[in-house]
Amino acid sequence: MKETKRKNIFNTLFLIIVFCLTVYMVFKGEDIHRIIAVVRTADLRYLFLGIVCVVLFIIGESVIIFYMMRTLGEKVQMSHCALYSFVGFFFSCITPSATGGQPMQIYYMKKDKLDIPVSTLVLMIVTITYKAVLVFIGIILCLFGRDFLTGYLGEYMWVFYLGVGLNVFCVTLMLVLVFAPGLAKWIMVKGLKLMEHFRLLKRKAKRLEKLEQSMDQYHATAAFWAGHKRIILNVFLITMVQRTILFTVTYWVYRSLGLHGYGIVTVTVLQSVISVSVDMLPLPGGMGISETLYLIMFVPVFGKVLLPSMLLSRGIAYYAQVLISAVMTCVAQFTIGREIPEKKEDFLC
Repeated sequence: MKETKRKNIFNTLFLIIVFCLTVYMVFKGEDIHRIIAVVRTADLRYLFLGIVCVVLFIIGESVIIFYMMRTLGEKVQMSHCALYSFVGFFFSCITPSATGGQPMQIYYMKKDKLDIPVSTLVLMIVTITYKAVLVFIGIILCLFGRDFLTGYLGEYMWVFYLGVGLNVFCVTLMLVLVFAPGLAKWIMVKGLKLMEHFRLLKRKAKRLEKLEQSMDQYHATAAFWAGHKRIILNVFLITMVQRTILFTVTYWVYRSLGLHGYGIVTVTVLQSVISVSVDMLPLPGGMGISETLYLIMFVPVFGKVLLPSMLLSRGIAYYAQVLISAVMTCVAQFTIGREIPEKKEDFLC
């Protein structure tokens, strides 16, 4: 319990420090009054569309969870699946490399009396497809859009390649864990023993036992994947739509500022490049690096209203997402796992 509290305190402090540094770096020497004046001129109808896209993005994951839970025979409410998603995105947004989302989702699923192995399996497939979509986008852009990206990123193309490489490594590792569990288990156990040998970790028998148990979960994932290829494809396609919806937020900001020169495809692709680049970096929500890449890539798109557009785009896509998810996480805390008291029957004397 104490370790969990310390971790939460560290994550909160880290988030605050990164946020303050980001605000300082981005707005240092800028005319804040002018930026606010431009923001106030934005068309609220388009900004509302952006917020709708954020909500649809989160709900998209809940559709996948509901779909897979029902496929695996679990009785679950769609409204609770939505709450699991809000919880997951909230904790993913505020923890480095989005590591806090799934453990908290499993916690609330457990409160709902859902089978933990099934919950773990579903979330594992959600994670793999979530990353796989970024890998797919990254590889397509590397193969067919290199010249296009170079025009916007210039000497910062290495950041994009780093992001693609990290995502490919992550997905490859997860697929090895799924489809070669014997090899993966051997690598993980050997790695753990080496860390203990060099005293990077204290020797604990329970740690090895937990590692072996967690590795066994990948057997179930492999079996499901082999027997439900159509479902996996459907999940991948839903995830592709889900992520694309979020990427369009920047376009709605573009239109809200009265701009018309660039189409929705170009602006959406550029925003997807930022997500591919920063997704695996150990920063909550890619904070700091996301803003930096935005200010580099969108110069020709937004011109003089670049900073106001970034304030609106990041404000909706990330900070509004955190705020909405935080509110719904509170709802989850007070609703999930609470038994509804049975009504007492009235008897006539």
